[in-house]
Amino acid sequence: MSRQIDYGNLMHRAMRGLIRTVLEDVAANGLPGTHHFFITFDTAHPDAELADWLSDRYPGEMTVVMQHWYDNLDIGEDGFAVTLNFGDSPEPLYIPYDAIKTFVDPSVEFGLRFENALEEDEDIIATETLPDFDEEEEEAPAADAKKDADVVSLDSFRK
Repeated sequence: MSRQIDYGNLMHRAMRGLIRTVLEDVAANGLPGTHHFFITFDTAHPDAELADWLSDRYPGEMTVVMQHWYDNLDIGEDGFAVTLNFGDSPEPLYIPYDAIKTFVDPSVEFGLRFENALEEDEDIIATETLPDFDEEEEEAPAADAKKDADVVSLDSFRK
C-alpha cells in the first residue's frame, strides 16, 4: 500500500482558506472599491443554515451576492454567517466553506470553482468561463450564462 499526497484536497483547503481570509478582511474593513462577490453554495449541505422558503426555492444550490448591502458578516473556522436582502426581506445565512461551489469577484475577473470528487473531470486542469451574473440581482441568474474569465478546476488531480 503506497501513500500518496492528495494535492486536490490540499488545494481545495488552501482555496477555502483564501476565501476565509478575504471575508475576514471584508468583515473588518468593508468591501474595497468595486469588489463584490457571487458565492454559489450547496443549500442541502448539512451545516448550511437558511430560511425554509429559501431552501424550498433553491433545493440544490443558490448563488448569493455580497455587494451593496449585507450585514452581520461573521467569519468562523468552518464557515461564515451573513444577513442578505431578498426582495426587501433580510435573511440570515450560514454558509460552510466546504459547501461553497464557486466564489467569484467579477470586478477583477477572479473566480474559484470547487467540484464534487464524484463528478467526471478531464485528465488535465479544466479551464472554464465564469457565469455572467446580473450585478443588481441578489440571487443567481441562469447558470449557463458566460463571462470572459478563467476558473481553474483542480479536481482532475484527485484519486
